[in-house]
Amino acid sequence: QVQLMESGGGLVQAGGSLRLACQASGNIFSRCAMGWYRQAPGKQRELVAVIGRDGNLKYADSVKGRFTISRDNAKKMGYLQMDSLKPEDTAVYFCAADLSDKNLVNGRFISYWGQGTQVTVSS
Repeated sequence: QVQLMESGGGLVQAGGSLRLACQASGNIFSRCAMGWYRQAPGKQRELVAVIGRDGNLKYADSVKGRFTISRDNAKKMGYLQMDSLKPEDTAVYFCAADLSDKNLVNGRFISYWGQGTQVTVSS
């Protein structure tokens, strides 16, 4: 089992930065792919970034060049560095993990979710 808890959300002006953190518990985190999803009001949850079990990275086109995903398995932590934030980045951001890279990339049958953290970018 894996439990995930996000932190680091908040209110920031456009052009600013935030760093989200995801603390994991349990003993299989290091064997999981992990990633970040977001959900804006009235919209479906969407993939932001994934780091696979072998370290491969995948980003949504909308955040490429601005966001950076990373992880520290020894600390059971995942991170999302968000730079050059835009108002359209406003959403609840969720940390996710799964033993299957495919599940995490496809957004289906993901085993573990955090509770989410709000990110609001003002114009």
